[in-house]
Amino acid sequence: MIRFFVLSFLVFFTVLQGSVLQDAIDKAPSGSILKLPAGVYKGSIVINKPITIVGKEDGVVIDGEGSGTVITAKGSYITLKNLNIVGSGDRHEGLDAAIKLMEGSQCEISHCVIQDCLFGIDLQMVNNSIVSHNRVTSKDLDLGLRGDGLRLWYSNDNIVKKNVLYKSRDMVVWYSHGNQIIDNSGEYCRYSLHFMYAGKNLVKNNHYQYNSVGIFFMYSKDTIAEGNVVKSSQGATGMGIGLKDVSNFKLINNTVLYNAQGLYIDRSPFEPGTHNWIEGNQVIYNAEALHFHSLSENNIIKNNTIMGNIEDIVNDSRGSKTNENEIAGNYWDKYEGFDRNGDNIGDTPHKVYQYADQLWVYNRDVKFFYASPVISLLNFLAKLAPFTKPLFLMEDTSPKVKIEQHGMKG
Repeated sequence: MIRFFVLSFLVFFTVLQGSVLQDAIDKAPSGSILKLPAGVYKGSIVINKPITIVGKEDGVVIDGEGSGTVITAKGSYITLKNLNIVGSGDRHEGLDAAIKLMEGSQCEISHCVIQDCLFGIDLQMVNNSIVSHNRVTSKDLDLGLRGDGLRLWYSNDNIVKKNVLYKSRDMVVWYSHGNQIIDNSGEYCRYSLHFMYAGKNLVKNNHYQYNSVGIFFMYSKDTIAEGNVVKSSQGATGMGIGLKDVSNFKLINNTVLYNAQGLYIDRSPFEPGTHNWIEGNQVIYNAEALHFHSLSENNIIKNNTIMGNIEDIVNDSRGSKTNENEIAGNYWDKYEGFDRNGDNIGDTPHKVYQYADQLWVYNRDVKFFYASPVISLLNFLAKLAPFTKPLFLMEDTSPKVKIEQHGMKG
């Protein structure tokens, strides 16, 4: 829970355009509020005390002039609000950023516009703080050379909401637990949201599109992803939501559409005796709906809508054991059975096999011929009179016959 500290001693400073902002910060007592009028202020600011800096009107610009980090802050009860922050340096090894906030709690960064900064907002060991309503754009570089728009590093129990990352690189949550990541959006980034060694986070109602990867969870556990929309992750590695070596995850009521791969599952759940729950999601109009890689069993996949995808199930590893997941109650538009008693449950299970037309899964050179008349004929003959035993992928024991609405978002 975020706790707000009410300062008993408030000092209001009006810093006129052209004055030295750093001098004003150095002279201000702890707990001061600096209200900045419109103007351009020199960056490379250092803050090491509880203080609030707020733009009292639009047009407050703090310019790093292309060198280093624009604002470096260390400590608790620091607030930065309604600022335009531009012109960081371009050195990756120094993590040149718009805002670098370290070793504090009860801080706030809100309503800031960040442009032409290599990294955006970098939180290092910051807890119980708020990052909200910020818009972050990186430098005009190739995708891999941009910095991360928002970084949480060993930072716990923060609220990150209603931020916009546009043409940045990644938003990363590494070694960080108990964070709420809600109502954010990301466009034209690499990883809109990337977790590593992070647990008990809530990822809710975010909207990500036109990125290389929407959300990727890695080496993590005990997290809920609910109500997110991930679409149009295209390209050879385009992915909606990825799970790698994760355990005790819940993917609930997400909409995943127009991606090269909808849900990517790699060795998940990872910890023995655990499960992942994938329920109530709309996985629609992707090239591949569910892509399994490596050993992935004990997932519970229920009440999802799998519709309009080129391939529903892809197993690119013969050891992934897709048939050892609990799969039931999903709607599959490729289901060919009947519902004679009208209970919206198919009379026969929905079984998915890998026939000859999926040879490309193990030999990428064959993908050149995907959907060609030769492969289509080969697949038809394999189903009509199998000359090799098809690979059994999975069985939905109680497939839905009609779509059940789960509040799909687009």
